[in-house]
Amino acid sequence: MKLLRFGPPGAEKPGILDADGAIRDLSSLVPDIDGALLADLGRLSAVDLTALPVVEGSPRLGPCIARPNKFLAIGLNYSDHAAESGLPVPEEPIVFSKFTSCIVGPNDTVVVPPGSKKTDWEVELGFVIGKGGTHISEADALDHVAGYCVVNDVSEREFQLERAGTWDKGKGFDTFGPVGPWLVTKDEVADPHKLSIWLEHNGKRYQDGSTDKMVFQVPVLVSYLSKVVRLEPGDLVCTGTPPGVGMGQDPHIFLKGGDVMELGIEGLGSQRQDVVQG
Repeated sequence: MKLLRFGPPGAEKPGILDADGAIRDLSSLVPDIDGALLADLGRLSAVDLTALPVVEGSPRLGPCIARPNKFLAIGLNYSDHAAESGLPVPEEPIVFSKFTSCIVGPNDTVVVPPGSKKTDWEVELGFVIGKGGTHISEADALDHVAGYCVVNDVSEREFQLERAGTWDKGKGFDTFGPVGPWLVTKDEVADPHKLSIWLEHNGKRYQDGSTDKMVFQVPVLVSYLSKVVRLEPGDLVCTGTPPGVGMGQDPHIFLKGGDVMELGIEGLGSQRQDVVQG
């Protein structure tokens, strides 16, 4: 299934993409695409999509998951991105948080914070928890994943790396978390570690990689995270980015008003964001 949310910000309705690529309205069956639904996706298994109303036109797509309790992220999780950054491959996952208030739809505007000179892009594979828990084994980890999605981990590098404190404060500005277009349930993703992943800035492709370069794969991340925090249905995790970020260019390239980002992951859809100066 490809689950999505459509409509104005703050008033999105749940939907599902049918075999012809049309959006079907799920609001008569479920209130939202949230943790409560993802903990019991079986309730949708017998739904006749052709009996659901078609959503006409081209509505705005909201974040494909509503109100996650946590938005966790993994740093330097691609061996080739670590090399690009001039840093060693981590011996265990680098974990930070993105504030949930940064989450926006896949095609919503990204705002460069006032005074920022180092706002950057990062296309990432996201996964969403369906079954919560703690101290989850790697062998059981994928049983706790509901599905996968595209995330743009927009990052302000000065706040992330040059100012005192943790990475978090460079990662959670408003609009720094475009998510979607869809949450693709795990039964439709044969291997999340063999997907092409890409990002273009102003029409030029800078990131062009594969999730097979992930240092710590999804089962390892689920297990590791569950040992440091209780995972709950609907929690969102983004898993790191391949090389080609703006900070990795010579000279550096950072986002400014008028720029356009386009990005996607094989089988999970694509995003497009206009950039404006805050």
